[in-house]
Amino acid sequence: MSHQSASVFVKCSCGHLHWGRYGAAGLLLVDPARGVLLQRRAWWVHHGRTWALPGGAIEAGETALTAAAREAFEEASVPAEAFRTVSASVVDHGDWSYTTVLALAEGAEARVANTESAEVRWVDPEDVPGYPLHRDFAAAWPDLAARVGRELVLVVDGANVVGSRPDGWWRDRHGAAERLRDQLAKLAEAGVPDPDDATVTWWPRIVLVVEGKAKHVTGVPGVEVVAADTDGDSKIVEVVAKQPGARILVATADRELRGRVEALGASTLGPGTLRGQLDGL
Repeated sequence: MSHQSASVFVKCSCGHLHWGRYGAAGLLLVDPARGVLLQRRAWWVHHGRTWALPGGAIEAGETALTAAAREAFEEASVPAEAFRTVSASVVDHGDWSYTTVLALAEGAEARVANTESAEVRWVDPEDVPGYPLHRDFAAAWPDLAARVGRELVLVVDGANVVGSRPDGWWRDRHGAAERLRDQLAKLAEAGVPDPDDATVTWWPRIVLVVEGKAKHVTGVPGVEVVAADTDGDSKIVEVVAKQPGARILVATADRELRGRVEALGASTLGPGTLRGQLDGL
């Protein structure tokens, strides 16, 4: 059975015309040295001559992340391996939605790659409001600007989280820590909801701090493992202090530790909340 074409205009409940039967997505690519990547739309496309993000309609069967990456390559020649996705936010009109995928550039170069783009340019975030922006991008920019260049770092108190569930961890602490690490790797790939904003999802950098009999556990893609030689709490505080500019979330039930990391600007969540997210994967 063939899918209906995604390349149509949809009138949303607000009365506006939007492109994409299945919604649309765009990539907000951030480079700390160069700024954000903007695209000036060709004169003949919808909202032509305005500045916005590389993006377009989501195809049938695509995820928003896949669509944003595909459009960035098709319109600005940015390959998926040249950036790391850190978050996404959704503007939902009920019968149509737009997903903005925020990513950190890792050596990405950009150039006009098809006729829908008139120009691509790296722009200082502070200068973005001075450009003639696409209507919807202009409305979204204030919220997006607050997350430009930010990432979520999830620091996990391994001993505390492992010990929160009586599954025999005391007989094999190394194996229990490895099981937690592997679940965290799945979480890094799936993403986590923002605790304060249901429209935002983060793909965190995860740091698992281990100690004692678990200190020889090694990292895997998506999860960095840091071993504490003696005091696990002090190692967690040290890890938190080394994440300037990031949004930091520490998973622990230790009241004293929570106070120490919150004093450094981190937020905390309990092991039960984290376990609930892991069990849902």
